[in-house]
Amino acid sequence: MQRGKESGIEVRKDRKMILREERAKRGIKMQKTEVEKKKERGKKKKKLLREVTVKIGLKQEEEEEGIMTETLLDSRVTRLVMSKEFVRKHRFRRTKSERPIYMRNVDGMLNYIELIVDIVEIEIFFKGHKKRILIDMIGG
Repeated sequence: MQRGKESGIEVRKDRKMILREERAKRGIKMQKTEVEKKKERGKKKKKLLREVTVKIGLKQEEEEEGIMTETLLDSRVTRLVMSKEFVRKHRFRRTKSERPIYMRNVDGMLNYIELIVDIVEIEIFFKGHKKRILIDMIGG
């Protein structure tokens, strides 16, 4: 074991780390371990993630006017969702879904607290295209 210079806290170094430092002092290159390679790959992937949004139009069938809003593009979710707050703010009509649907959290675990029980039927407008879809309403 070695002692930290300024703090006096004991720092444990494994044998590979000590050998790596000694070889680095002598100018000898050492290959990275699989764990180090995985960490680097993970860092590279994280840097590539970015938020991409697009402006779309939303309108319900019987309404004369719709709204323009910004939406997240390719969020990798498996369903289309809209927050309860957004539905209330824009006075979209909602209907009960046939059966409650459980959501999964980002970590893959089932979310037993929030169920999807309402859906909103809406028309989406984007660059001259129009499509009618059902969107799940989430949030409390």
